[in-house]
Amino acid sequence: MQALKLYAIPNCNTVKKARDWLLANQIAYDFIDFKKHGASKALLETWLSQVAHEKLINRAGLTWRGLDDTTKANIIDNASAIALMQAKTSLIKRPVLEKNGKILTLGFDEAVYKELFA
Repeated sequence: MQALKLYAIPNCNTVKKARDWLLANQIAYDFIDFKKHGASKALLETWLSQVAHEKLINRAGLTWRGLDDTTKANIIDNASAIALMQAKTSLIKRPVLEKNGKILTLGFDEAVYKELFA
């Protein structure tokens, strides 16, 4: 059985909540830091085969708000979304909780985590 993988950046408050919840519930996972390891094209393609780029891009964060309107408007398909997410990994909604290559959930919602691990 493959371990859970939590893709994120360590200093994000939402990620801290997810990590604290997993620890408190004694759920083992591998932490993959986007800042250190980036996000490969293959990984992003796999995720985008499961969720739309509109859901995978964090439009509520500072990085998104810091983009100019032209850059935002140029995200028209998966290829353009992948290029931008690889250049600015903090645009990826986080954390991404994955098991066996399948996204279990994006972001952290305690109720969703409780349901996943019930």
